[in-house]
This record gives sequence, C-alpha cells and structure tokens, in this order.
Amino acid sequence: MNTEPARLGAEVSGNDMWRTLPAARQRVVVAVYKFRDQTGQYKPQQNGSSFSTAVTQGATSVLLRALEESKWFDPIERENLGNLLNERKIIRSTRSEYSEQTGQPQPVLPPLLFAGIILEGGIISYDSNIITGGAGVRYFGAGSSGQYRQDRVTVYLRAISTNSGKILKTVYTSKTILSQQVDASLFQFVSFKRLLETETGFTYNEPSEMAVKEAIEKSVQALIYEGMMQRIWVPADTAANHGLSMQQYLREKQENLAIDVLGRKTGYQRRPVGLGASGGVQLYQGDYALPQYSPVGELNVRYRFGDGYFMGLLNAGQGALAAGPRGQFFNRRFTYAEAGIQANLFPYDRFTPYLLAGVGATRATTSDAQGRNTVLPHLVFGVGGEYLVKPKIGITLGVDNHFFLSDRLDQVTQGRYNDFYWGGRAGVIFYLGRNKNPQ
Repeated sequence: MNTEPARLGAEVSGNDMWRTLPAARQRVVVAVYKFRDQTGQYKPQQNGSSFSTAVTQGATSVLLRALEESKWFDPIERENLGNLLNERKIIRSTRSEYSEQTGQPQPVLPPLLFAGIILEGGIISYDSNIITGGAGVRYFGAGSSGQYRQDRVTVYLRAISTNSGKILKTVYTSKTILSQQVDASLFQFVSFKRLLETETGFTYNEPSEMAVKEAIEKSVQALIYEGMMQRIWVPADTAANHGLSMQQYLREKQENLAIDVLGRKTGYQRRPVGLGASGGVQLYQGDYALPQYSPVGELNVRYRFGDGYFMGLLNAGQGALAAGPRGQFFNRRFTYAEAGIQANLFPYDRFTPYLLAGVGATRATTSDAQGRNTVLPHLVFGVGGEYLVKPKIGITLGVDNHFFLSDRLDQVTQGRYNDFYWGGRAGVIFYLGRNKNPQ
C-alpha cells in the first residue's frame, strides 16, 4: 500500500446526466438555508453503534454544488448568512473610516440578491440491513465465504415560492449502499507436525457520502423535469418539453411504479401462457432391488392464475424405469399425463423457487405374454427453481416424486408401501401472451 496525493473529488453517474439536461432559458435564483440530516441515526457497528453519524452532516454543500452543476439555478449563500452579513458590516465600516480619513467618497455596497424560490428538505431516512446474505463452502480445511449487506438512504427536496409561500413541487429519491466481504482460508497438515494455515480476503464498503451525493443530484434532476412539466421554469428550447431526455425521465418514472423498495419489479415477470420441454433422469423405488437411473422426457404447458403466485400445469412425458444390473430385474417404458398446480414463491422476480403438486395417470405395458397396457393413477409432488434469462425464456431445474396409488407398477405386490420413483429434470420454457400491467 502506498500513500496517494490529494485528488479531485470522485464523481458519480449523476454527472453524466447533467449533460443530458436541456439548457435553461433563464437561471432561477434559489436559496438553501439548511439541507440537513434529519435521521438522527448513528453509524451502525457489529457491537452496537458509535457516536459518528450514519450520513454526512454537510448535505447543504452537496446540494449547492448539484444546483450549480445543473446550470438551471443560481444558488445564493444562506446557510452561514450571519458570517456574510458581518463581513458586509466590516466592509461598510472600513469604507466609512477611509472616507473620513481621506475625504474621498467610497462606492455604496450593492444590495444582496434575494431568492424567488427556497429549497427545503433533507436526508429523512437511513435504513440499515434492508438486505443481508452470504454463502460459503469448506472442504478438508480449505474454504471460502462471502457476505453482503445493503443499506438505503432517502432524500426529500421541495421548492417553495417566496412570493406566496406555496410549495411548488416535492420530489424524493433513494440510493442503496452496498457492503460486501469475501475471504478464503486454508488449514491443513502438509506433513507430520507441519501445519499450513493461510487466510486472505477483502471488504468493500460503498462510501455513504457518495450515495448521499448521488441521491441529492438525482433529486435536483427530478425537480428540474417536474418543474418543466408544471411550467415553473422553462427550457431555452420549448421542444425540450417533449424531447428525448424528458421521455427518458417519464419512462423511468412510469417503470418506478412497478418497483418495490428493494429494487425488485412488482409487475408480472412471467407472461400468461408457457410452453416448455424438459429432460432428466428417474430412479425407481419399488419391490425390486438395485434401482437404476433411467432417462425421461417431458412436454409442459403452464397457465398463470390471478396475481401469478399460482400456475396451472399440464405435463405429458415418456420415460423408463429399471432395476438390477443393466435392467435385468425390471425394465419398462411408460408414458404419463399429469395436471396440477405450481406455486411460485417470488412471482415478481426473475428467479423464483416453486412448489408443485398434482395428479396423473401412467400407462405401462405389462411384461406377460399378452403385453397388456395398464393405466395406473399417481400423485406428483416437487420442488425446484426457475430463472428468466430473457423476458420470454426461462430455465427450470427441479426434483419431483411420483407416488402411485397402487403397488402394480412392477407387477409385484409386497411390502408396506406402493411403488414410486424420484425424478430430476432440467428444461426450458417459452412464455407467450402479453401482461396487462407494465414491466
């Protein structure tokens, strides 16, 4: 690690958005008296909290710079107005004394600017640990792990008319703060009485000051667009009221209606109808010993009910079950059809675990000389997960159990339990139709 010289302050993505803002016809003189931390929250620690505040106490300075960078406002000094007035008194007193001593008149100090709009608000929320998680693995003394935590800061900003005291517009924005830790270690005997132990890792904490800066800059940008729509201020080119940057803001505002506090879409991710195919292996569990893994293929149809937590299922497949070396004890192919319900635990997310249950019928051919077809009813239960790689394409992976309501699948009736088999399958599903609510 080497020391580094002082550098210009780091910028955030909001600075790129300043360049997309339309030019203002005339800058608005605004005053900011105090844009302060209203959370009263101290920095969280593992063993409690410290006396350091969770967010910066200099949010007024951040807001003033954002107003200046936007090129829509001319901010005037009001936070330390007493210092400014004292300095002006000193100037007047010095000029007066100089005029008395020299007899030369001095120019009158010009009056202060007054603001047509006052900006108020503050940092009103700092939520810790809104999402936490981690994962790790260790094998024979070697392993690694990772943990993450997400906090959130929320900013409110309002514009007030100094002429009437009316609140012209209020906006609010939020920004998440990510913290993560990754480490790896090794603890192993390399020889007799020789122990090797190593450990490495890193921790990254997103600076809360940068998160506050980005949230404040986003609120200024939102205030500019909202003021343009309500004719509080106007751009240099009136076509900008319907320009590309305004359309992007309106699109973001509309999409925000379908996003929850954790940043997840609350709209339907999966379209009403799904057509899919899957393949995998099955393991027979019956009256014969030495069960073998056998292949299976399946076609699927899904239909979404209501809010998306439940979907109807129609499955049709063909596979085999076998027992004994190379299927010598039992080996039979069969076809089946099923109908059931799938419960999606996170229907509004791209990834969702699911539970399924249903009933079906299996058509198997007997092994006797007549080769008769036997239809056996069964129940199916399963768990799995689905991930949307694209809005219309999903990948599924699951495990299920087919339990027969009779013990005649292998034509041997013995024991306390009916025949059943386990299945593991992976597949792809294509969604059709159109969602009524926005994505």
